Formats: sequence, structure tokens, C-alpha cells
Amino acid sequence: MSDQFDLQTATVECVRLHDPASGLDGYIAMYETDLGPAAGGCRFWSYADGEDAKADAVRLARGMTYKNALAGLPFSGGKAVLRRPDKDFDRTALFQAFGRAVAQLDGRYVTAEDVGTSVADMQVVASMSRHVAGLPPEAGCAGGDPSPWTAQGVFESMQTGVAQVLRGNLDGLTVAVQGVGNVGADLCRRLHAAGARLVIADTDAARCFALAKEVGASVVGVEQIASVDADVFAPCALGGALTRDVVANLTARLVCGAANNQLASPDVAALLLERGIVYLPDYVVNAGGIISVSAEYLGEDAGHVGQRVAAIAPRVGLLIARAAAEGRSPAHVADEMAEQVIANAREMQPA
Repeated sequence: MSDQFDLQTATVECVRLHDPASGLDGYIAMYETDLGPAAGGCRFWSYADGEDAKADAVRLARGMTYKNALAGLPFSGGKAVLRRPDKDFDRTALFQAFGRAVAQLDGRYVTAEDVGTSVADMQVVASMSRHVAGLPPEAGCAGGDPSPWTAQGVFESMQTGVAQVLRGNLDGLTVAVQGVGNVGADLCRRLHAAGARLVIADTDAARCFALAKEVGASVVGVEQIASVDADVFAPCALGGALTRDVVANLTARLVCGAANNQLASPDVAALLLERGIVYLPDYVVNAGGIISVSAEYLGEDAGHVGQRVAAIAPRVGLLIARAAAEGRSPAHVADEMAEQVIANAREMQPA
């Protein structure tokens, strides 16, 4: 068996995006591995400054590298992070400029939707570059909004986690969901159908209360959601939700959500383990979206997507079992598994 690939020392390329005419300002981060070109969505968000945006791009690209590896996809990890202008801007012009930047990379980076972007945005990007997915599906091919696939993978992973950790099913359990955007709302609907009791929170109060009425959920403030009395905590907003303070006050015994980069710092994984809380690594459970994007880009159909998404929960089950047997955090075990996949791919390359 080859030595594991050390992503900490891997080369990551950051491409600066700057087009004053359109307001484009941000970065594309790409990790260099032997899995293939970098793939990951385009995030459009308000950042304090360029350094915050760059750091987020690198963190997200790192997670995408692990995600793509464990999902068995022929891609390395990448991410585009665009700063939302603080004044009026032409959205079409901005995403056209982003599309031109993607085109200049000539296939080294494949983009798609992420937080703050939509199918419509990707259609604009596609007018400038063919290296984009998350577009309306063509007959017989995968495509469209990948968020339902993300929600499906998270839901099925949560079912597996509940079965192995809580020794039961979702019926009657309380799940606290932080963030009810496209993926979070879809997850809530699936949980409601499975009989779970829901407590939800979101910065968009109108969206939150509308969903609460639909699924019979209780609503709390975003500062309260992590500490409510719940069996499962599902972070589905932005990253960094699991801080040391948050973990110290968690009542949930299982954490399983759609947000990327949930651990605010690496040491939080050890604290979760110490408290007896099982954390299902975000990049393992939320891979449904990139699986859909990958299939679309490779010209595969929805059947291929369904097969790969269906493999997420069994992978989670093996991860939980191995982590428990070794007395280690699932986060550390998952990292090792992904790094071994990358190392094996590197070993297969011709000298």
C-alpha cells in the first residue's frame, strides 16, 4: 500500500479574479492531485475583505478534494469564491466575467452552483465557458439544480447514523436544523416525512417561518439552534458552525448536516469525541451535489447519480464502525481514507 497523500503539503493554486467593470472580485482555488481537474461550486457571498475570501476558497477547495476522492469521482478539489459587491451591480455582467475567467483555465477547473448562486447564474457562465455544470438537464442526461441530491445524501446518512449511534430511526426524534436554504429546506421535508420533530433556524426569518408552517417545525433564533434539546444537530448554513463553545453546549449525540467545513478548527473533532458526540464529516455526507455535477459534466445520466448517491450512506456506516472500533474521531478516519484514495491515484500515474 502506498504512503498516504499529505494534503497539508499539497500545492494549491489560487487564481485572482478581478474585473472592476463588472464588479467581479474573488478567487478560484485548485488543489493539485492526480485525481483529475479541480471541480467545485462557485460561492457568491459578502466577505469582509479579499483575504477572508481567499482563505475561504482554500478551505473549501481542500474539503472538495476529500469529498471528490471519497465519492470516487475523477476530479480534484476546487472552489470559486466571489465577493458580493456592496453597491449596485449587473449580475449578468459579473457572471459573464467569471465565465471568461473559468474559460481561461481551459478545463483545469469545473464550476457549478454553491451558496449564493443558481442555475440561472451557471447558464450565464456557460455562455462564456463550457467548463460548467448545474445547468438545466438535457434529455437522458444528468443536470439541473444539484441541491436535492445533496439533501438526499445527507438524509440517508442521518438515517444510518441514527440507526448505528442512537439504535433507532428518525420517527419521533428531534432534529435541530441550522439553515433552511435549498438543501436545508429539502432535508427538513424529508425529515418531516420520516416522522422527525423539527426545530429550525435561519437568518431569513420569512423563509424560516414559511417552512415551519409547512413541516410543523418550531422556530428559534440562530444563536439558540445549536443548544436546543435535540437528538441530532444538522448544520446546513455556512461553515464553522462547530466551535468549541457550541460543542460544549450541544445536547445532540449525532451531528449530520449539509454545510461545508463545519469544524471551526481541527481540535473540535477531538472535543466532539470526548463528549461522546458522533460527527459525520460534512464532505462525506454532502457529496450528492458534486456527484450530480460530475455526472452532468461527464455526460452521464441520472441513473449514475442515483447509484453514487446511494453509496454515501453505506460508506458512512463503514466510517462510523471503523471510528468506533478504533476509538477515534470519524473526521480523522475519513481524512485518512480520502488521503489514501489520492495516494493510490498518484501511485497509478506513469513515472
